[in-house]
Amino acid sequence: MRTIGLFFSFTAFSIVNLVLCQPSGVSSEITGVKPKIFGEGIISTGDYESHPAFSPGGDTLFFIKTAPDFSSWTICLSYNKNGKWTPPKTAWFSGTYSDADPFFSKDGNTVYFISDRPIKKSDSLKTDSDIWKIVKTKNGWSDPIHLDAPINSSSDEYYPTLTENGILYFGSSRAGGKGLTDIYRSVPVSGKFTSVENLGDSINTADDEYEPFILHDESMLIFMATRPRGLQNADLFISFKTNGGWSKAKKLPYPYSSSGIEFSPKITWDKKYFFFSSTRNEFVKSPKKPESTKEFHKRIQSVGNGLGDIYRIPLDEAQKFFDTFR
Repeated sequence: MRTIGLFFSFTAFSIVNLVLCQPSGVSSEITGVKPKIFGEGIISTGDYESHPAFSPGGDTLFFIKTAPDFSSWTICLSYNKNGKWTPPKTAWFSGTYSDADPFFSKDGNTVYFISDRPIKKSDSLKTDSDIWKIVKTKNGWSDPIHLDAPINSSSDEYYPTLTENGILYFGSSRAGGKGLTDIYRSVPVSGKFTSVENLGDSINTADDEYEPFILHDESMLIFMATRPRGLQNADLFISFKTNGGWSKAKKLPYPYSSSGIEFSPKITWDKKYFFFSSTRNEFVKSPKKPESTKEFHKRIQSVGNGLGDIYRIPLDEAQKFFDTFR
């Protein structure tokens, strides 16, 4: 299995075990909120869905669908029309290669994502993931554009997110990091990314730090990490910008983290919602009576079945809790 995107350095065997995990028994009263599954029946369906990315206006959504064994994944597209999300379709730039981790720039004119597609059409399929982008022009969207070094390397790059000022945060397993995968930052100079900076010991460890969401003003960082190493230990962590760099990252408790996988943290550009994805199993209690075959199939094929679902929490409620970690 190639190591592409968030999950791809782990075996399908580990994933199967995680599907059987029950969420933490810690009550959501700790935070006063209960995350709600987003777009049930349309976006979150019982398949493996994750990594939502909303346009600044909130009317366009990219997210990814993944095979349960991660043998394939693609970026899907849905539109909000009259308050309802349209049935998703494969995004026009996806569907051939393994594409993931979409992110809209603040002006809505650029969409970043990762892919294993060849840099040149004549090249063979890449064995690592790189960061790409598409740009809106007067004639429509451009073809996918590969970001040059030092953003991309000969190793995997993951989960690009940007501040209001265009500062890029991303994960990478490149040589010279503190663990297998670290989080990096790049400040554009004259519109180009010319250098990268490892975020240092407060964020990166000898374990794995993958998916960074940077708040729009760069004051807060929420990211996914596996501590200790191993996808079964994937949870969300939080850190705040300080005069000396970053505060020591702390793990967010349930219901933000659970014994499943938590990943792809996002705050919408309008600052209304905090989104994340999780493999938590919502059906942890035994049925009150024996299930028929039809009832059993319905349950295991529904949202909350232990495959990936997209969750959201109103940001004003989530932020009150985040601030307790300052």
